Amino acid sequence: MILFHGSNVEVSNIDLSKCGKYKDFGQGFYLTSLKQQAIEWAKKITKRLVIGKATLNMYEFDNELSNLNHKIFTEPNEEWATFIINNRNRDFTNHNDELSNHDNKYDFVHGLVANDDISAILETFLLGILPMSELSKALIYKKLNDQYSFHSVKALSHLKFLRSEIL
Repeated sequence: MILFHGSNVEVSNIDLSKCGKYKDFGQGFYLTSLKQQAIEWAKKITKRLVIGKATLNMYEFDNELSNLNHKIFTEPNEEWATFIINNRNRDFTNHNDELSNHDNKYDFVHGLVANDDISAILETFLLGILPMSELSKALIYKKLNDQYSFHSVKALSHLKFLRSEIL
């Protein structure tokens, strides 16, 4: 399976310590199966950082999960939303919670992206405006892209860098 990572540089050697914290699925290296999504992200990050050149990085993923502690979300549901809320929360302390990856207990996580539109829905939930029972209903009709996140060296061993393209 071919996966894409949009950046402002070529990423042929992945350093997990340089990956941002408090992301949807925790600190890790994020990719997508959607080339256009990665291209848009590369342009956005390059514009925001004002350094480098928008770059599309391509990897082969062997999709072998048997030796990885992994979590897969197939739809936008309460478990997915709670997992994202917990991982984005800088004050979250229950790292043993199975719906948190602050401690990188999961080597690999696959699921849907909580984009800006989704973040607004999650925020109304956090503020107590939207009850959990309505959260899933609100998310069902949103167009969501996918993301694959790698959180350990063991998980990264299943990725092979193919090439990069300056956009």
